[in-house]
Amino acid sequence: METQSLTHYKALVAKLPDLKKEIGKIIVGQQEAIDEILISLLAGGHCLLEGVPGLAKTLMVKTMSEALDMSFKRVQFTPDLMPGDIVGTEILEEDHETGKKFFKFNRGPIFANVVLADEINRTPPKTQAALLEAMQEYKVTYAGNDYPLPKPFLIIATQNPIEQAGTYPLPEAQLDRFLLYIKLSYPSEQEELNVLKSTTGTGRPELNAILSDQDIIELQKLTRQVHISDELISYINKLVRSTRPDSTSSEYVKQWCDWGAGPRAGQALVLCAKGRAVLNGRFSVIPDDIQALAFPILRHRMALNFRAEAEGITTDKVIAELLKAK
Repeated sequence: METQSLTHYKALVAKLPDLKKEIGKIIVGQQEAIDEILISLLAGGHCLLEGVPGLAKTLMVKTMSEALDMSFKRVQFTPDLMPGDIVGTEILEEDHETGKKFFKFNRGPIFANVVLADEINRTPPKTQAALLEAMQEYKVTYAGNDYPLPKPFLIIATQNPIEQAGTYPLPEAQLDRFLLYIKLSYPSEQEELNVLKSTTGTGRPELNAILSDQDIIELQKLTRQVHISDELISYINKLVRSTRPDSTSSEYVKQWCDWGAGPRAGQALVLCAKGRAVLNGRFSVIPDDIQALAFPILRHRMALNFRAEAEGITTDKVIAELLKAK
């Protein structure tokens, strides 16, 4: 890495703590979730947020996009939502000079830097699938034409874990497209007290844009250049392979799992470990980066058997056992 380039990257990395402070003006607590969303952005992936109502999932995403000076769109997923409501549709227009009529593509809310897919599991699979091409190819195809999405591009989907009546669980293929599966927990007593004090008055802190969309693109390039040793890549490979019942020595996995994570999980773990290193001002991955991200990367890429569900065994418990063994 050239000296001039390194100085430029260091200046950008130095702004990341300021970015977190800016988000903290509005969002009290939830630091782990904020870090994981930012890691997903640095790694160029998408994330799924799960939490009970009232944990500020929507506000968290909106605040982050404001502090990043990026365009933001929210789509409320409902049972009657159609794919065209997300990607857009063609409308018939008339050229006033010639009188000829033509179709013009009217872009949907997916054409934004940050797209919040709120309560994604409340819409049928046909509409959920409208996100697949955008998530993987970063473009939308309509009537045979390709429309590139703005860069950087981040989809953050939310779902409610407790109210499952009338919902459509995401299929495994689409779950695998999410780089991270982030679970939000209740705030601590002190954090909740601070929320009550700061959100029930008349004032609202003004947010400053810390990083631009071009800055994020540069940081995404830096993330891929972060060093990771062959030993840590080998560790990641063994960890991912140990989640598969047919190729693991773990009796715990064989007892509770039907199938494990695929190669995309290993790619995600390498990239996100690099992203976590950048977020913490480092240019090299350490073992803590891998262990901290194993849960949000692997938990949605493993399938437990019926016996595990009956016994209350979760994928997080399986991952914890694997990390102990490694």
